[in-house]
Amino acid sequence: MAELTENLDLRRYLTREPVIIALLCVGAIAGFAAVGALSSMYRAQQQSLAVYWFDKGNADLEQHHYERAAQEFHVALLYSRDSYSFRLNLAEALVGLGRIDEASTYFNNLWERQPENGLVNLELARIAVRNKDIERALRFYHNAIYGVWPPEKETMRRQTRLELIDYLLRIDAKRQAQSELIALAATLGNEPARRQHLGGLFLRVQDYPDALSAYRATLRAEPGNAAALAGAGQASFDLARYSQAARYLRPAVAKSPENTSLAALLKTTELVLQMDPYRRGLPQALRDRIVIQAFQTAGARLQTCMPATGLTQPTPAERSLPGTWEKMKPRITARGLRRDPSLAETAMDLVFDIERQTSVTCGAPAGPDMALLLIARLHEGS
Repeated sequence: MAELTENLDLRRYLTREPVIIALLCVGAIAGFAAVGALSSMYRAQQQSLAVYWFDKGNADLEQHHYERAAQEFHVALLYSRDSYSFRLNLAEALVGLGRIDEASTYFNNLWERQPENGLVNLELARIAVRNKDIERALRFYHNAIYGVWPPEKETMRRQTRLELIDYLLRIDAKRQAQSELIALAATLGNEPARRQHLGGLFLRVQDYPDALSAYRATLRAEPGNAAALAGAGQASFDLARYSQAARYLRPAVAKSPENTSLAALLKTTELVLQMDPYRRGLPQALRDRIVIQAFQTAGARLQTCMPATGLTQPTPAERSLPGTWEKMKPRITARGLRRDPSLAETAMDLVFDIERQTSVTCGAPAGPDMALLLIARLHEGS
C-alpha cells in the first residue's frame, strides 16, 4: 500500500513539473520583457533629453551665445556621450568663447574619428592660422577643400578655398594663391558677381590676364557694371594695353566721379597715349612736338630731382645726364628735328634714361614723368 502511494505521488510530481517549468519560463520571459521595455523607455528618455539640450545649444550657437551653448552641449553629452555632432558643436562653441586649446583637443579627437570631415579640417586650419603654423594651416585647408561636406553645406567647399586664398595673400604667398585661384575659377560658373570677385583676387596676385578675363566675363553679362569696368581698366593698364585701358576707364570714371584714384589712373593712361611719339600714324610735325615736350619734361624732372637727393658723391650716370641734356638742348627744336630725323630717337633715349634714373634716385614720379617712364618700359628692347 505504501509503495502504491509513493508511485502516485511520483506520477503527480512528474505531471506537475513541466507545468511549473513552463510557468517559470513564462514568468522569466515576462520579466525580461518588462526589463527590456523599461530599458527602452530609459534610452528613449535619455535620447529625448539629449536632443532637447542639443537643439537648445544649436539655437544659442546661431545667436552667438557661446557660454550658454557650451553649457547646453555639455548637458547633451551627459545623455549621449559618444555623439560626434554634439562634440563638434561643443568645440565650435568653445572657439566662440576663445577657449582655443580646449576646442583644439575636441577637434583633434574628432579628426581621428573622421579625418575626412570638411568642417573639422576647416576648424583645425583656422586654429593653425591663429597659432601661426603655416604648414598645418595649409594641410588642413586642403583637407577641408577635398573633404566630405553634407549636401546642404557643399558651398562651404568654395568658401574654404576663398578663405585659403585670403590667408595666402596675407602671408604674401602670391604664387600659391594664384594656383588656388585658377582651381577656383573652374568651379565658379559665369555668375557675374563671382567673376567680378575673382577678377579682384587675380589683380591682387598680379595675374593680370586672368583678372581681365574674369572682368570681361562680368561685363558680358552686365555691360554697365562700374566695378568691373574699373577692374578691367586696371588689368589692361597693368598689361600696358593703354588704348584698351582707356576704353574701360572712361565709362568707369563717368560712373564713379568721386573715385579720385580711378580718375588719376585714367589721366596717366591718357598721358601715355598722348606722349608716346612711337604711336602709329602720327604726322611728323606732331611727333616732333611730342619729342620736344618729352625732352623738356625730362629736363625739369632732372633739375628738381638731382639737387633734392643731397648726394655728395653722385654716380657716373647722375653726373653725365645733366651735361648730356644741356648739350643736346639747343638741337631739340622743330627745325633741328626736321633737319636730323635720327635726333628724335637720340632725344627719346636720353628722356627714357633720365626717367629711369630719377625714379631710382628720387622715387616714383607722377603725371607726365610717370607717363614717360611707362612709355620707356613699353618700348624697352624695341
